[in-house]
Amino acid sequence: MKDKQEYIIEVKNAKKIYRMGKERITAVDDVSFFIKKGEFCCLYGASGSGKSTLLNLMAGIEKLTSGQIMIKGRNIHRMSEKGLAKFRQNTLGFVFQSYNLLNSMTALENVELPLVFKHIRIKKRRKLAREMLNNVGLGDRLKHKPTEMSGGQQQRVGIARAFVSNPEIVFADEPTGNLDSKTSMEVMDIIKNMAKANNQTIVMVTHDQNLTKYADRIIHIFDGKIEEIIDLSKADEDESLIETDMMPVEQT
Repeated sequence: MKDKQEYIIEVKNAKKIYRMGKERITAVDDVSFFIKKGEFCCLYGASGSGKSTLLNLMAGIEKLTSGQIMIKGRNIHRMSEKGLAKFRQNTLGFVFQSYNLLNSMTALENVELPLVFKHIRIKKRRKLAREMLNNVGLGDRLKHKPTEMSGGQQQRVGIARAFVSNPEIVFADEPTGNLDSKTSMEVMDIIKNMAKANNQTIVMVTHDQNLTKYADRIIHIFDGKIEEIIDLSKADEDESLIETDMMPVEQT
């Protein structure tokens, strides 16, 4: 049995039921799985499958009907609103499909925002935000507002904002949903490389099968249930072993 300490997220029999008049709609139906620290996990499924609801439950944005969700050993649905807000601020980052940038602010000011809430001094937060924008290739767009940038550039600002406070977990909900295929790949490369460099955990929702190749593990959601879990990291390990076995042996 694996040491539980390696799991940063534990979802146990999670269920979410919406009541609409007399009708009960089960959006997430008795789902259980674990995510390791530093893992890139993809919640994959068609529109309406329940994957975004599941992500919102994991982030504490929506409340469970029953079950448990543990993050870093803490039951997030037993936290007070104030405690949960502080936990999100210190532990989580978010990348949204619709960017969620403030149009009145520059790229630099948008990226700084999470650091403002953490009461980091202006000089330090400016430095961190500038460095992060450089990391996502927007060092020449610091003073541009969202309306002066392309969709891909706006999403890069969103990524910089999500990572600037060095969160242990980043939740990404259809992060490339509004982007063309080329820009989507560029955005995904940035997310994966930044997370890998800092051993951060990514939980991404997508309906695009092409994006699942970026994940270490794919959790396929269908009608609120887990249809299958595919561990791509093991596949990579197996391929590596095969390649090693096939390498020519040097003659001495």
